[in-house]
Amino acid sequence: MARKILITGATGLVGTQLKKKLLKQGYEVNTLSRKRSNDPNNFIWDVYKGTIDSTCIEGVEAIIHLAGEPVAEKKWTDERKQQIIDSRVKSTQLIFNTLKSNPNHQIKSFISASAVGYYGDCGEEILTEESPAGFGFLAECCKLWENAVDEGKKLGLRIVKLRTGIVLSTKGGALPQLDQSVRLFVGSSLGTGKQWTPWLHIDDMVDMYIEAISNLKMEGAYNACAPFPQTNEALTRAIAKQLHRPFWPLKVPKKAIELIMGQRAEAVLMSSNTSAQKILDAGFKFKFTHLNDALADLYR
Repeated sequence: MARKILITGATGLVGTQLKKKLLKQGYEVNTLSRKRSNDPNNFIWDVYKGTIDSTCIEGVEAIIHLAGEPVAEKKWTDERKQQIIDSRVKSTQLIFNTLKSNPNHQIKSFISASAVGYYGDCGEEILTEESPAGFGFLAECCKLWENAVDEGKKLGLRIVKLRTGIVLSTKGGALPQLDQSVRLFVGSSLGTGKQWTPWLHIDDMVDMYIEAISNLKMEGAYNACAPFPQTNEALTRAIAKQLHRPFWPLKVPKKAIELIMGQRAEAVLMSSNTSAQKILDAGFKFKFTHLNDALADLYR
């Protein structure tokens, strides 16, 4: 089992929790960051300048790659979309080039984030890891991202890609944005409300990365989603129930969402009915398989 891990994107929602748990379990953790800190295990890199402190990989046996510009935070201009892609693809390439320049490294496993956006908008179709890449910006971004990650196979690395849905946490990510309208007593479905929304509790997301480190049989892509995806309507209803707020049967029209969000509406209106069978077959045990239980834990 790898005992020293390098994490990129360690200051993000998942990275922060993952680092804490790894340290608690006795792992050593190095991090790559754009900013200096007092942490002697934090190393500096600049993806866009192509610079990296190569000592970050000394003694490291596995890399967890979470770095990437937030997808829905800013308007999708052509420049912003290129930043979203480059932050994922170029960062991966920079790491692999570092490994090539240090052939005596000890790294055996490369665990990378990906997203269910890989499949595009697929309506009711049940999506397994064998389903093809879809269409649209998110699908294209994920495809380029995963292709870059797969280059690690040429370096003899075990590659694991976790195609993540909505990670539920009250500390950041999508949930505080989803529950905002509910808290304001105007909770309702977005678009048709029938679009499938894969989700998982933050604790399960963290545990899944740790499982990917320790379970050497895991390889390739996995849908990182709870076994029972929910529609947007069901998700919003469940949030309203937990917050003791009304859910209104009215629907926010697609055109209104597109007017507010522009091209980013793709991320909200996309339907991804993902299967979790492969990760279950790998032996992963979810703490939270049902949405109501996950939300009750987060809002307690």
